[in-house]
Amino acid sequence: QVQLVESGGGLVQAGGSLRLSCAASGRTFSTNAMGWFRQAPGKEREFVAAITGSGRNTFSGDSVKGRFTISRDNAKNTVYLQMNSLKPEDTAVYYCAADRNSWYSKTWDYWGQGTQVTVSS
Repeated sequence: QVQLVESGGGLVQAGGSLRLSCAASGRTFSTNAMGWFRQAPGKEREFVAAITGSGRNTFSGDSVKGRFTISRDNAKNTVYLQMNSLKPEDTAVYYCAADRNSWYSKTWDYWGQGTQVTVSS
């Protein structure tokens, strides 16, 4: 079992930055690839970024490439999402998820409760 708690959301102006954090507990953190997803009102959940258990490989959705960076600190059991050059269309609830495997297998077994990010124009 893995428990995930997101933090760092808030209100920011367009062009600004935020860093989200996701603290994990319950099992050896490095055994799970981790991901970030988002869901805006009335829209489907969207993949944002993922990182393998070792942190060596990262993956990003097309809408955030070049602006968002995922990273992790296995010593702190935490995964981060650095969001730069934010746009109003980035407004959503952001969720952290843990993959069943250490590689990016897209089998998301565990989810956090979400943190709201609002970007004003």
